Amino acid sequence: MKKKLFFIFVINIFICQFSFANIQNKIIVKVGGEIITSFEIKNKILGTLILSNNTINQENIDKNKKIILDNLIETKLKKNELKNKKFTVDKRRIESYLNQISNNNVESLKKKFDEYNLSFDLFFQDIETQFKWQQFIYQRYSNKIEINNNSIENEINKILKDKLIVEEVNLSEIQILSNDVSNDKTIANIEDEIKKNGFENTALKFSVANTSTEKGNLGWINLNALSKKIYEKVNKMQPGEISEPIRQQNSILFLKLNKKRQISNDKIDKDELRKKLIQQKQNEIFNLYSMSHLSIIKNKYLVEYK
Repeated sequence: MKKKLFFIFVINIFICQFSFANIQNKIIVKVGGEIITSFEIKNKILGTLILSNNTINQENIDKNKKIILDNLIETKLKKNELKNKKFTVDKRRIESYLNQISNNNVESLKKKFDEYNLSFDLFFQDIETQFKWQQFIYQRYSNKIEINNNSIENEINKILKDKLIVEEVNLSEIQILSNDVSNDKTIANIEDEIKKNGFENTALKFSVANTSTEKGNLGWINLNALSKKIYEKVNKMQPGEISEPIRQQNSILFLKLNKKRQISNDKIDKDELRKKLIQQKQNEIFNLYSMSHLSIIKNKYLVEYK
């Protein structure tokens, strides 16, 4: 407990004395075999503010530091777990991601990093880690994912039964990992980020869901295929509206309703509907495995505050 309080004290001193000149590079946290240095903290905080198009000032640094530091520790936990595992990332995927977050102007983004003496390479490595983590989760848990075909068929029949018109919703999501699902400060920070920079940009920067690289977009989903809890939220929403935070085990979920549409029953392609339902359930299960595995390794690797 003393170490934790000391770490918070050290971080607060570091942040409060933040000048944008070169800082002495010190080890602040050890996460298993990985380290977090004072420069990495600066790189992550300022880099995130640049990506968010936020003004770099003390107020914005203080407002974002907790969620950014948590994110940095989670990235280091993932790096520990990925050691000695051979995953390669298609560079085109990273290039596509960089183009999305820079409005197709990666060189301009690199220049902004240079202006504040930041390392774009560190930023690039974190992106690589996220893509490798997705591969790791898929490889580790794909054989455990069983989709009950009878359940899918029952769901299809339930959706189509006695309905001339079927409703579909286009949704986007942001999932934030949190053991304390009542973390009001984290929720407030994410809501503030959404207001300032939009739901999609916030998903790109902060969401732990696999959809983060797609700006959180889940695509078109049959309204009746949603879980009861999600259905009750989404059914009351209007296009463009964002849900209140939905507290789940180990995470907080935000949903945005992008569009709604109605499709005549006789125009629905059952094979396409079946494919969408299977993909939706697979994505839900993979996200659960990803968050569950991250929670497990938090107890596996020692987080030591210097």
